[in-house]
Amino acid sequence: MATRGFVFYLLAASSAAVLSAFIISGHNNHKHNHIINHPLISSILDSDDKTWPELAFNWRIMLATLIGFLGSAFGTVGGVGGGGIFVPMLTLVVGFDTKSAAALSKCMIMGASASSFWYNLRVQHPCREVPILDYDLALLFQPMLMLGITLGVALSVVFPYWLITVLIIILFLGTSSRSFFRGIEMWKEESILKKEMAKARETFVNSRGELLIDTFEPLIPREVKTQMEVFTFNLRWKKLMLLIAVWAAFLILQVIKNNLLVCSTWYWVLTVAQFPATLAVFGFECIKLYKESKKRKSLGNTESVCEATINWTVPNLIFCALCGILGGTVGGLLGSGGGFILGPLLLEIGVIPQVASATATFVMMFSSSLSVVEFYLLNRFPIPYALYLMSVSILAGFWGQFFVRKLVVFLKRASIIVFILSAVIFASALTMGVIGIEQSIRMIHNNEFMGFLDFCTSQ
Repeated sequence: MATRGFVFYLLAASSAAVLSAFIISGHNNHKHNHIINHPLISSILDSDDKTWPELAFNWRIMLATLIGFLGSAFGTVGGVGGGGIFVPMLTLVVGFDTKSAAALSKCMIMGASASSFWYNLRVQHPCREVPILDYDLALLFQPMLMLGITLGVALSVVFPYWLITVLIIILFLGTSSRSFFRGIEMWKEESILKKEMAKARETFVNSRGELLIDTFEPLIPREVKTQMEVFTFNLRWKKLMLLIAVWAAFLILQVIKNNLLVCSTWYWVLTVAQFPATLAVFGFECIKLYKESKKRKSLGNTESVCEATINWTVPNLIFCALCGILGGTVGGLLGSGGGFILGPLLLEIGVIPQVASATATFVMMFSSSLSVVEFYLLNRFPIPYALYLMSVSILAGFWGQFFVRKLVVFLKRASIIVFILSAVIFASALTMGVIGIEQSIRMIHNNEFMGFLDFCTSQ
């Protein structure tokens, strides 16, 4: 019921915002045509000025390093990446233009996700003999996420700046509050479980306080594995190579598209060609999950097919597809990796926080690296800054995973990961919202066009 209410909130609020944009666009359409035909304004819209500050040791780079380290550390733990924090930091603190900041943000997300992936390969699943990375969920969401990123990049050209800001605030406030309340529910469940364990321990203590029976030792001890054994167990080459194949296919299509004239025949042919490839991989994984789930039900096996505890029915699979596209669209609009949707979604479908965090960052590694290669070919970011910020995020991703997972084990509370996820999304809503509102007010004062732009003529 809570999930349906949340989805209704997103649809209603987003529809109202888009409808408002259509009204404003129709009202100002004549004015926009007059402004565009002015030679000075036309030259400004057609320019692609880059603001790349020099990499020097000063207070700006020190502050950016601190924010970048904390954002990467908490972002990878929460499984959201941190793009909503990196872009404002790079524009306000360091002084980059928005496009370069979005490209560098992808570099930071890629570095943090890669180091997090490497760390998680050596971590055992907390309660089952399965990899901590759910490859089935990764194969389910990765294609739709990448398709959504393509859609998000296109919408970022068409949508007015204020509309993107409103949609970000609606989405981020909704997902952060939903994750926060879910974290509270988990905290209460963990508290009850800890009390029950304490009572069980008291039951088997004599009058002198001596433990008569150690009830916390499992009947069948869990096998202790070496780091290399855990690494090889978590690494599933067949599924990993399939994910890499999907990534490579999207990369080739995007590179070819970047060298074509926008809105030409071949441009649209390659754009449409992404859909069959995406739906083929997604459909293959859907059929697999659906058949396996149905087979287990018929045999009376209640164990889940993957980490998600939902029933893999057709409506649920369609819901996951739409959420994957939505996550990618947000990533394309913001310059993030799509984790702001994927992280909360994995928790919503019943994945435990440790696995949700590991799987979300694993998927983001592919989506962010795809954008980084594209931006590199387009010369959208300075290499020295990219290497430095990636180094910071790589260290942050590793140590963030290390300390938070140690804290989870020590306190026996996985809900900490959910609270971190909620806090990062809320911080992103504040930073992106403040900057977006400020920019929108400036555009209003300058009497700039506030409606939809034409896709073919605005690039």
